[in-house]
Amino acid sequence: MRALPAVLSVSLIYAACAVERPDPAAPSLTLSASAWGPESPPFNDEIILQDVSDGPAFGHVKFRQPNDGDRIVYLDTWVRDLKPNTTYQLQRATDTAVNDDCLGTNWLTLGRGTTPQAITTDDRGTGRESLFRNLGTTAVGTAFDIHFRVIEQATGGVVLESACYQFVVTQ
Repeated sequence: MRALPAVLSVSLIYAACAVERPDPAAPSLTLSASAWGPESPPFNDEIILQDVSDGPAFGHVKFRQPNDGDRIVYLDTWVRDLKPNTTYQLQRATDTAVNDDCLGTNWLTLGRGTTPQAITTDDRGTGRESLFRNLGTTAVGTAFDIHFRVIEQATGGVVLESACYQFVVTQ
């Protein structure tokens, strides 16, 4: 008689573990407003920076604009395999002919608001900075092509560059 409760317990544990759960990697069918951008792209971008000399250097900019009235874009920037203990700067250029053909040459050094901020690499050539840009004077709904580059601060030489991305200012 004592074996029956043990078998029942094992069966209940198995049944609890066998409950079908959604795949966490599968896209959700539930749509909801997010604090990090509108519901339709293009709004937040993952900017990939490639080495201009086909070397191993690489960079990434997590480009995010929260859904709020401030219209601030956050640019979490990370670079690797650049010269050790060297300062670099992230720049962007835009154009309003939104056609995935970045022709803008209006390079702006990015930083913390309007103050340029250097990205300094460590002894392994890795650097990270949290930058931001206030788009408060840019009208909501303005769309543009945008591309990025990383320059060595001392020489102005381009070391990394991105492809062309699109962005729409939201609120």
